[in-house]
Amino acid sequence: MKNVTDYFGMNVFNDAKMQERLPKPIYKALRKTIENGDALDITIANVVAHAMKDWAIEMGCTHYTHWFQPMTGVTAEKHDSFISPKGDKVIMEFSGKELIKGEPDASSFPSGGIRATFEARGYTTWDPTSPAFVRDKTLYIPTAFCSYTGEVLDKKTPLLRSMERLSTEAVKVLHLLGKTDVKRVTTTVGPEQEYFLIDKEMYDKRPDLIYTGRTLFGAMAPKGQELDDHYFGSIKSRVSAYMHDLDEELWKLGVFAKTKHNEVAPSQHELAPVFTTSNIATDHNELCMEVMKKTAEKHGLVCLLHEKPFAGVNGSGKHNNWSISTDTGENLLNPTKHPEDNLQFQLFLSAVVKAVDEYQDLLRITVASAGNDHRLGANEAPPAIISMYLGDDLGALVESIIEGKDYKSHKAARMETGVEALPDFKKDNSDRNRTSPFAFTGNKFEFRALGSSLNIACPNYMLNTMVAEQLKQFYDELKDASDVESAVKGLIKKALTEHNRIIFNGDNYSEEWVQEAEKRGLCNYKSLPDAMEHYIDKKNVDLFASNGIVTEEEMHARYEIELEQYSKLLNIEALSMLDMAKKDIAPAVISFVKELSEGVAVKKKISYKLSTYAEEKTLESLSKKLENFSKKTNELEEALAETDKYTDNLSLAKYYRNTVFSIMGELREIGDSMEKETSSEYWPYPSYGKILFGV
Repeated sequence: MKNVTDYFGMNVFNDAKMQERLPKPIYKALRKTIENGDALDITIANVVAHAMKDWAIEMGCTHYTHWFQPMTGVTAEKHDSFISPKGDKVIMEFSGKELIKGEPDASSFPSGGIRATFEARGYTTWDPTSPAFVRDKTLYIPTAFCSYTGEVLDKKTPLLRSMERLSTEAVKVLHLLGKTDVKRVTTTVGPEQEYFLIDKEMYDKRPDLIYTGRTLFGAMAPKGQELDDHYFGSIKSRVSAYMHDLDEELWKLGVFAKTKHNEVAPSQHELAPVFTTSNIATDHNELCMEVMKKTAEKHGLVCLLHEKPFAGVNGSGKHNNWSISTDTGENLLNPTKHPEDNLQFQLFLSAVVKAVDEYQDLLRITVASAGNDHRLGANEAPPAIISMYLGDDLGALVESIIEGKDYKSHKAARMETGVEALPDFKKDNSDRNRTSPFAFTGNKFEFRALGSSLNIACPNYMLNTMVAEQLKQFYDELKDASDVESAVKGLIKKALTEHNRIIFNGDNYSEEWVQEAEKRGLCNYKSLPDAMEHYIDKKNVDLFASNGIVTEEEMHARYEIELEQYSKLLNIEALSMLDMAKKDIAPAVISFVKELSEGVAVKKKISYKLSTYAEEKTLESLSKKLENFSKKTNELEEALAETDKYTDNLSLAKYYRNTVFSIMGELREIGDSMEKETSSEYWPYPSYGKILFGV
């Protein structure tokens, strides 16, 4: 048996390896860059590059790549070998310049109009705060990505900037509160990752899964998730073997994979890591999704990360557990045993409450996608209305602050099992609310609305920035106060009173909440186009521009990219539906109808006494549905032809959502109904039963 502690992080150029391989002064200088953001000199980079290269070659590497996260939603990499010519031989070299800077083609990545095709040059630059690692005989170097003229073209750079901003403002506030020993504040994240595993043979027979990641047609199997027997159920041997290999690969890469279990839907599972700094957590999650897919191939499986691969059963999300910690080891969102006396906690809690209320539209926008539009609001994910859950205890604390009453803690009661052999234990102060989009869970907030395929950099840089902005405002209001404690109390009461509308501890799925949220003036954007329309509202542009996260031009570019990507995805789905409908489904049903018709004719020829009732009822039903299916197919085709009329991305995205997507749903409904009546021998694709249950 392998000991995990012996091989954990073996494929990572981590702190232990840097200490071992770098001269002490170089190591100390690099640590200052990692911990404090100090500038890195090229001479230091040269030494680091040499040590990194030697280690990578010892690990069997021949190439290196700058690994970055463009606006495509997936990672990108260009591989270069270490070889340099020396006469008719080669030597293995890697310089500090090559470590620090790469030059991928920027014109082939989404830029939202920032770059034209002929403006090709882009730069990747080394991110020393995220360790390099080895995969497939290649040294992977995490990097940021920008254009030749300096515009940000990736998801990592805004995240790094937002972490710096929050740290700066949080440290200033903490110093006001007397915590002058704090030099740096870090946001931490633990993203729980849901996914589906299906048989590769089934996947290969489903063009919709191949092209779009979700089934565009598919009737529900007789059994779904209604018995709740899959959630936390016994893990099948094949899946268990996959999970074992996945854990091992991730542990070698230094990913803190901790929890694994079956999820609610059949063939759905989850992996949850231990939290780490937001930047590294983002890189780890991107790496995790890649390793999930590659490991599945080795087991004859396919890992599906689409938010809604199968209609009628739960889709997949990604719960973003976010918190704030100091370099002295203190969690700033820890209420401690007496939160009523903990002004520091109350102040930071107030900053988060104020931020989420004022920028609820941004939080909704950051989880908006074509895939996630299928989930939000269903009984499997939080609704599209952003609200916060604080629980009974903190809810009572907030109420006492607002109303000026004494606070009475619910305290942790003992749970008595009533069984002599079972130990009693303390239960938590509050229950968990799994319907809330943004729930307090002890010493962190769980942002539950993320889709499973989402890059977590976006919600986290938005969250960091909006909280940093509130802390900046708090500092400006408190810095000249003669009585800081009294001023802090007044500020907390004011913030919680003015932004209490965002707090809701009830059932987020209820119709009553939808009506109540509307009365409170909360946003309810049900699709990406509805939400994205507000991304470039003045208050949002001002937030990011004033904090130096992205410029107004870069925000407009991201706005255009998201809308364009949305329309392109729906276009691919619509074209895939047409292809399946015309080439496979309609011909299959026609063939089955023909066989039924011939059977009726044969029976009648043999004897008029033979009943043809069953065949004729099915014939009548399928013939009518086939006619409607054909008409709806033509309607979808005509709707796609109309897209050329729309010249701006927002109008086009709304047309796809309101018209094309609507017709797609109607076409699917007819197709799924025909599947239920057509012989499985004729139906061209594996059914939900075969895919999800193997029958």
